[in-house]
Amino acid sequence: MVEFFLEFEKPIIEIQKRIDEIKSLTKDKKIDAESELKTLEEKIKKLKQEIYSNLTPWQIVQIMRHPKRPKTLDFVELIFTDFDELHGDRSFKDDKALVGGTAKIDNEPVMIIGLQKGKDTKENLMRNFGMAQPEGYRKALRLMKLAEKFNLPVISFIDTSGAYPGIESEERGVAEAIARNLLEMARLKIPIIVCVIGEGGSGGALGIGVGDRILMLKYATYSVISFEGCAAIIWRDSSKAPDAAKALKPTAKDLFELKVIDEIVDEPIEGAHVDYKLTAENLKNAIIKNLNEIKNIPIPKLLDLRYEKFKKIGFFTIGNSNNVQNNNL
Repeated sequence: MVEFFLEFEKPIIEIQKRIDEIKSLTKDKKIDAESELKTLEEKIKKLKQEIYSNLTPWQIVQIMRHPKRPKTLDFVELIFTDFDELHGDRSFKDDKALVGGTAKIDNEPVMIIGLQKGKDTKENLMRNFGMAQPEGYRKALRLMKLAEKFNLPVISFIDTSGAYPGIESEERGVAEAIARNLLEMARLKIPIIVCVIGEGGSGGALGIGVGDRILMLKYATYSVISFEGCAAIIWRDSSKAPDAAKALKPTAKDLFELKVIDEIVDEPIEGAHVDYKLTAENLKNAIIKNLNEIKNIPIPKLLDLRYEKFKKIGFFTIGNSNNVQNNNL
């Protein structure tokens, strides 16, 4: 029985319901429905392939927002060992929207930082829906500087609609905290791998998003603003969010083509929520592969490569075929 499904998945769900009904009817009766079941299962397989290979950006956003999608701490549990969570920014308080601590990946010590959403209303309220406040970004910076002191690679997990925009967040300097992290991450003398696992929104994502390699799950998104927020500004109508999603090019495929990210990490065809372990295994392999590629690069060269990487982001072309001008943002 499917508890939650997306609108575009309705044809798949209808066939699945029919399969479940046939199995229920034939369970205790000597009725041979194997042929019909096989036909329906083949039909559902082809339908999934057809639907999921032609998703619109807005449909990808819907998968990314699936309530059962794995969060940062789910991946920490499945990928790492010996995780020891560290708390507080040593200035104001502990921000539960941003988690971090030491851990091991294949027995190699690393420092983890990540934005953490809740899995239900109660946890979301406790985690502030994954929207960190200034103390969250300052905690992340404290942990990254600690990692630099002990020569630990940093693994960052992004999953947030943005930094918390409330007045108390502004009063405590959220913009400065994010800007400080951008500056400090650009020159940290350790390898940094960034993983976009869900929603990568605005400066709240960038505040822990500067790294040597940026990995992104297939159905994650990464954009300068939320789609509803963009629609409200451009069209004064948040219901035009699907149009905003198309224009912003926030999908892993778009961003890989634009060279904003370095690698797309595969998910099950229906999304990470159907198989946490497989998704975590794919992400773990990608992290280890990229970490092995960069960890022995001399630090001066690593910092130069990091600088050049972000300098090139934003490349675009304007003009007609007879008068082309290449630019960087």
